[in-house]
Amino acid sequence: MLRKHIAVDLGTANTLVFVQSQGIVINEPSVVAVDTINERIIAVGKEAKDYIGKTPQRISTIRPLRDGVIADFDAAQALIATFLKKVIGSWPIKPDVVICVPTNITDVERRAVAEAATKAGARNVKLIEEPVAAAVGAGLPVLEPVGSIVVDIGGGTTDIAVISLGGIVESTSIKIAGDKFDEAIIKYVRRKHNAL
Repeated sequence: MLRKHIAVDLGTANTLVFVQSQGIVINEPSVVAVDTINERIIAVGKEAKDYIGKTPQRISTIRPLRDGVIADFDAAQALIATFLKKVIGSWPIKPDVVICVPTNITDVERRAVAEAATKAGARNVKLIEEPVAAAVGAGLPVLEPVGSIVVDIGGGTTDIAVISLGGIVESTSIKIAGDKFDEAIIKYVRRKHNAL
């Protein structure tokens, strides 16, 4: 039996899970609902997003990633583990997993992400920076000795990187992205058309 390969794009707004030969199998919000009394995870993804604005005080909804960085380790681990368990299920062979991470996460955050995937049933876990994954997905010549510039606009951050010979030559990450764009549009419509 062939080993399965899974890719996870851990985003501020949404998390995508791709399975080789199946395509994208999960595309859900990066949201976790937690019971604050016993700190138990109640729901993850779409189900957790449905809780927003409709929960009693003891239940809080968390976005584990904020502005492109992991803001809540436990919630991020729960998110990764839940989605991977949903995909892996009862596969007889543990899969290899590649997880896209922001360029500016710390070594501690990297270990937390890898550990969450391993606990969920991954055999090998590799982490790849989001701009490199975006460049590969766009078909850019990332392994050649030429520079490719990538501007990856996510929900919380915009990553800008020059990629050559399979790695990042220079990069920066700014905390202006899709969420801020949405806020600006909402403010403009409110001010210009007096509408919410």
